[in-house]
Amino acid sequence: MHRSQLKIKWRTFLLQSCVLLLTYLVITLEAVPIDVDKTKVQGEEQIESAKVDNPDTGLYYDAYLRQVIDVLETDKHFREKLQTADIEEIKSGKLSKELDLVSHHVRTKLDELKRQEVARLRMLIKAKIDSFQDSGIDHQSLLKQFEHLNHQNPHTFEAKDLDMLIKTATSDLENYDKAHHDEFKRYEMMKEHERREYLKTLDEEKRHQEESKYEEMKKKHGDHPKVNHPGSKDQLKEVWEEADGLDPNDFDPKTFFKLHDVNNDGFLDEQELEALFTKELEKVYDPKNEEDDMVEMEEERLRMREHVMNEVDINRDRLVTLDEFLRATEKKEFLEPDSWETLDQQQLFTEEELKEFESHIFQQEDELQKKAKELQRQKEELERQQDQLQAQKQELQQAVQQMELKKLQQGLPPARPDGELKFQPPGAQPVGNTQNNPEGSRQPLPPGTIPVQEAAVRSDHVQTHT
Repeated sequence: MHRSQLKIKWRTFLLQSCVLLLTYLVITLEAVPIDVDKTKVQGEEQIESAKVDNPDTGLYYDAYLRQVIDVLETDKHFREKLQTADIEEIKSGKLSKELDLVSHHVRTKLDELKRQEVARLRMLIKAKIDSFQDSGIDHQSLLKQFEHLNHQNPHTFEAKDLDMLIKTATSDLENYDKAHHDEFKRYEMMKEHERREYLKTLDEEKRHQEESKYEEMKKKHGDHPKVNHPGSKDQLKEVWEEADGLDPNDFDPKTFFKLHDVNNDGFLDEQELEALFTKELEKVYDPKNEEDDMVEMEEERLRMREHVMNEVDINRDRLVTLDEFLRATEKKEFLEPDSWETLDQQQLFTEEELKEFESHIFQQEDELQKKAKELQRQKEELERQQDQLQAQKQELQQAVQQMELKKLQQGLPPARPDGELKFQPPGAQPVGNTQNNPEGSRQPLPPGTIPVQEAAVRSDHVQTHT
């Protein structure tokens, strides 16, 4: 089997099954020739092979997945095993066992990739723990939440790692569309909830005006040209004529497929399919119109792609081959499809679902209000304690001022900040030096100095004599 075919087969599951990683090839494939009558094509521009940027899968381990695939593709033995392997064998893990036979150089690279991924996950865990200022957490046990690698062996890349990576990526991407639909449904219910809550704040006259405006916008949005059934002959012929610039009478499914296989890998992937619905979506949505919601347009695009995949993708590998495409063009639904209902013609949620959603919203609001009240109470308590401290501070300042005033009235010198007198009478010992001159000890006085007690006695005697 040709090397490029092997690479496409491997990408079929591991990359494109993981939302379009198939297009990321190590060696640029040669362009697939297109059987187009040059006389019927407007302009003789040749379709050249172009390198298409690989879209991000949205998985938190997207870079790790890409790197593992790139390394495995460099091993000759592994590529040879792909000759006899099919999608189910890859899914079941049978191909993962061949990892034991790859070259030492490849295994060394895979080991290094796994150690880097484990280190990255541990760093994420640490950052999350640090944000909550937690400690004493077993990082190794927290690695169990990541199912795309074997956390019990953080150093080497084994067959179990490849098996876990394949199964986890497949499961995550299969649930991606469902998660997107659920998120869109919550978005629509929140819009209706906010509209109803706003109406409650208006008086009867303004409420009637808002209701009339709302119905008018709904009617204006629904007034659009007919939308062709996605994947039908009418829809593809419209693309053939308006986007490709070809004569609608010369429509050829095989040529159409090759024209819109942008990266020339032999498949129509999800992005290439979604690009086919742009003309249909422009009939319904215009970003300049107030009544058109661009979030709804992307949901419409996703539903169109899902519908075509369910009708055309026989082996459910999220890729449309030329054979699958041609088989679909032979079905009755391709020639005589049912009418396509846009989102505005569908009931996105029931009244019971809206009530349940609003109940959840009210519960969250109640919890937030309780937290806000508790924070307000704590704030008021802190302010009260601050006021008490400020009052105590003022009382202490007033007491100090009164003591200083009394000292001045008694003729005593004001005290220093440390409580000592600024002026000491002659012969008096400072208060702070009492420990150096204990009671009972007598120090000799300088000549001519009279002790304080003796001076007081003499003063009394003089006054009595007078």
